[in-house]
Amino acid sequence: MGKKILPIIFFLSVFLWPQPVDAIRATNVKIGKGEAIISYLAGAAQVMSMGTDVFQTLKIGDKLAAGAEVSTGSKTKIELIMPDKSRLRFADNSRFKLVQIEAGEAEPRSIKVHLALGKAWANVSKAVGAESSFALTCENAIAGVRGTIYRLDVNEDKSALVKVYDGAVAVTGGGKALEPPQLIGAPQKIAGPLPIAGPKPVSMEEWTFVVKAMQQIVIGGDGKPQKPQPFAEREDQDSWVEWNKAQDSKHD
Repeated sequence: MGKKILPIIFFLSVFLWPQPVDAIRATNVKIGKGEAIISYLAGAAQVMSMGTDVFQTLKIGDKLAAGAEVSTGSKTKIELIMPDKSRLRFADNSRFKLVQIEAGEAEPRSIKVHLALGKAWANVSKAVGAESSFALTCENAIAGVRGTIYRLDVNEDKSALVKVYDGAVAVTGGGKALEPPQLIGAPQKIAGPLPIAGPKPVSMEEWTFVVKAMQQIVIGGDGKPQKPQPFAEREDQDSWVEWNKAQDSKHD
């Protein structure tokens, strides 16, 4: 009788044993020129693809196209590989939208991701050609680069923080160019026709700062920026930063 029980115990231990929380990185998956692939996922995340109104659970190896809106849960980390081999990571309780994903061997790179809330870390691959662009945006700023490592934090009050670890980032704000893409949410009642006011000056003046390595810039919830300031590495140590640096070191 004991010989019959042992195989059953072995079967249960293999198939019912809890799986590790940290996900295994996706490998050997071809990425299309207009796609991003989830290469790492620890925790839970959902996506609403363009043209749908239903959130679906994400998993490693899933491919996302432009227009996809992603929401991460608590204690979640997710990494996306873009078609130009750039890597984007997002922390827990983040909401972002893949606005544009265009990158291929025969055309300039044009990648734009809008972060509505949370933390993003970008390790941007070097690109050839002056027309190449890679930008993380939020409601009050655009942080664009050609090849560098930087992060963007967006808070509930719409204030934002950009920190640059390598290279340089042009951070721009002001003007109609910063109108954020509409993120899909719960249905809302549409108001009736209203009179259209005449033109008025933009309250936030256009501005651009070049933020260099080991510098940061803070943008207030009202869209007003502070001047770039240096930050010390010892003051920038937390689990999110350390994890991203460890991930980056695997691909140096």
